[in-house]
Amino acid sequence: MFSHIDSQGNPSMVDVSDKAITRRVARARSIVVLNDAIMQHLQGQDIQTKKGPVFQTAIIAGTMAAKRTSDLIPLCHPLGLDSCKLTITAQGNEVIIECTTALEAKTGVEMEALVGASVAALTVYDMCKAFSHDIVIKETRLLDKTGGKNDFHQTS
Repeated sequence: MFSHIDSQGNPSMVDVSDKAITRRVARARSIVVLNDAIMQHLQGQDIQTKKGPVFQTAIIAGTMAAKRTSDLIPLCHPLGLDSCKLTITAQGNEVIIECTTALEAKTGVEMEALVGASVAALTVYDMCKAFSHDIVIKETRLLDKTGGKNDFHQTS
């Protein structure tokens, strides 16, 4: 049986009232591929646009999104994050976005990490599209999570 379906087959938020409070940490990554026309605007550790610094803006957007995950994803529990950290680096034509979320709670934070990384990637797209629409958000995935019933570590 799926955890978000009740005994009558209806959508239902998972009841976490009997779960133990544990330290929970999750890390997700999104990769955005930019073309040379965009990457030529990389100055130091950020891409500069008329809208402002791309990576700094994406970090703010990703943090705001992670904090509002339960407003975006049906049946997610509203969580008060203890920590949300985004890092953005350019490697060749790829922008690597990692979002790490953490808290002490009865339920995990992987959706918050995934939403944070995803919205940061969308923000990079939005801020760079004036240079070119040849932008690919090629991957968003959970890298690892700890705490709760099962830990997960991406092996490849």
